[in-house]
Amino acid sequence: MCNCLRETQGKIEQMDMTTEKESTPDNIIADEMANPSPAKSMGDPGITPLSPSHIQQNDTDPNAHTGPSFMVVVAIDFGTTSSGYAYAFTKEPECIHTMRRWEGGDPGVSNQKTPTTILLTPDRKFHSFGYAARDFYHDLDSTESKHWLYLEKFKMKLHTTANLSIDTELHAANGRRVKAIDIFAYALAFFKEQALKELSDQAGAEFDNADVRWVITVPAIWKMPAKQFMREAAYKGGLVPRDNPEQLIIALEPEAASIYCRKLRLHQMVDFGTKTTQNGFSPTENVGTGMTQGDRYVVVDCGGGTVDLTVHQIRLPEGHLKELYKASGGPYGSIGIDYEFEKLLCKIFGPDFIDQFKIKRPAAWVDLMIAFESRKRAAAPDRTNPLNINLPFSFIDYYKKFRGHSVEHALRKSNVDFVKWSSQGMLRMNPDAMNALFKPTIDHIIQHLTDLFEKPEVCDIKFLFLVGGFAESPLLQQAVQNMLQGRSRIIIPHDVGLTILKGAVLFGLDPGVIKVRRSPLTYGVGVLNRYVEGKHPPEKMLVKDGTRWCTDVFDTFIACDQSVALGETVKRSYTPAKPSQQVIVIHIYCSEKEVVSFISEPGVRKCGTLRLDVTGTESTAARREIQTHMQFGDTEIRAMAVDVATARSVKASIDFLSQ
Repeated sequence: MCNCLRETQGKIEQMDMTTEKESTPDNIIADEMANPSPAKSMGDPGITPLSPSHIQQNDTDPNAHTGPSFMVVVAIDFGTTSSGYAYAFTKEPECIHTMRRWEGGDPGVSNQKTPTTILLTPDRKFHSFGYAARDFYHDLDSTESKHWLYLEKFKMKLHTTANLSIDTELHAANGRRVKAIDIFAYALAFFKEQALKELSDQAGAEFDNADVRWVITVPAIWKMPAKQFMREAAYKGGLVPRDNPEQLIIALEPEAASIYCRKLRLHQMVDFGTKTTQNGFSPTENVGTGMTQGDRYVVVDCGGGTVDLTVHQIRLPEGHLKELYKASGGPYGSIGIDYEFEKLLCKIFGPDFIDQFKIKRPAAWVDLMIAFESRKRAAAPDRTNPLNINLPFSFIDYYKKFRGHSVEHALRKSNVDFVKWSSQGMLRMNPDAMNALFKPTIDHIIQHLTDLFEKPEVCDIKFLFLVGGFAESPLLQQAVQNMLQGRSRIIIPHDVGLTILKGAVLFGLDPGVIKVRRSPLTYGVGVLNRYVEGKHPPEKMLVKDGTRWCTDVFDTFIACDQSVALGETVKRSYTPAKPSQQVIVIHIYCSEKEVVSFISEPGVRKCGTLRLDVTGTESTAARREIQTHMQFGDTEIRAMAVDVATARSVKASIDFLSQ
């Protein structure tokens, strides 16, 4: 490998060249090819930038998201704790159908969604999903259940895995490992089958998948690798073919909720300020007697795994939305309360016992957490009577075998005053004990909201919409109300658990509804610049034929929190290093900082690869120019490219999963 430099109007790309000497275009300094550069290369193999890198060219593509027309939009809300689908026919966009009620629902829990649980047979074949998976697994004998692969609450793995890849693995309840991509693909294939069956029943004939536009929801705080992973799982699960990517849209959960909330009528919500349903108004009126031009509002999407916040401004008359501050949030979903409960059990019975019980009696552990889930939903600020949680018989029995004494004895010895033993075989928690399990998670959310409201962009917020399953928690509602102190009206839609699902359908019907987004990260490539004394660090100076260059300069495509219009593109031109070259590979770097000077700075990482496949676009032109357009205003970063001499399109893709 030799390291080479090429100049373009005072700025040159730093490259790893895999070939020896090649012919170079006229505007490039040819003798720079002669000697390898002493600079440590972090650049890109075999490319030369032609357009001036320091000029960012933005074009708005009016045809963004136009494509084949679909008869129906089906949205899948793939949640951490529960999932579901909804659909609407393009001829009746106002009529959103949520899926049929699922068999086997829990008492007191809406069963328009099903638990995000999946069961594979001992030979790793898909068996069932949702309530069906949970109930079948529950009924297995304990000797048998050890061989089956049961997974739940696995979605967060995509957010928490630092180097997410196609090979990332998940752990089933029995401790066996399985590829995450297979689990997500099985789940999406299940929803595809359910939705197409329902559509076929409605149509009275088999419904063709090619007539469906699919929408999958993901948290807005997810990074690009996680979004791409979801798309890859959809391809693998047969949701859409790889050669028709437009058939699938990735929707951001709080954006979907926002799209739905802006259409809410007064009879469809609870205004937390008055705690009454807003009847007595015309049902055609919008939130707060009508959203007006320029109204700003925050959507707080409280899910099982994450809490996502978006800040939007409405533009009338079309009702288009503009994002005012980049999506933020964190892993502060309701499963944090489950972890606190597990920590409490470890404190009482010992972490060694809990670990063994989960492995030896996985189905009984699932039962215990189901019992906790229903009690968790009963927690409220003004509750005075205790909450009873059924301990499965196998827990009591296995504990006696493991420790040689009773569960009751363990509770007495643990000094956990607020949890007692009931003779009916239950853990009896006083309300303060349950509220204490909520506290760490709610504190995280309130701290994040407090920080958000201090941002200069987040001022004059008229409404705060609480959505997602966790938004139903009275403890969370009260904490948000206390934090806001009347600065904004808190609105909770009636069908709070289905808000994202319905909004995702609306987004699939009109993907152009969000006109302006904020970039979550700063993106760019590494280049070389003319060295400027006093501005550039001496250790990055490279002298070449009397000219001084600065290495590792970060050439920004788009800055963190920068406003980007839908369809807006950043243009760059590249040329292959030699005529016979078939593939141009450009490494993309990213950072959470708004201003980045060098790709070697802390917090800057290589996050993706732009790949331009020029096969089949041979040209007789002396200088081959490949013009690349990157779209940053969408939920996914997309790339298109064209061979300028022949006007032929070039295959362009950005890979975020192979870093």
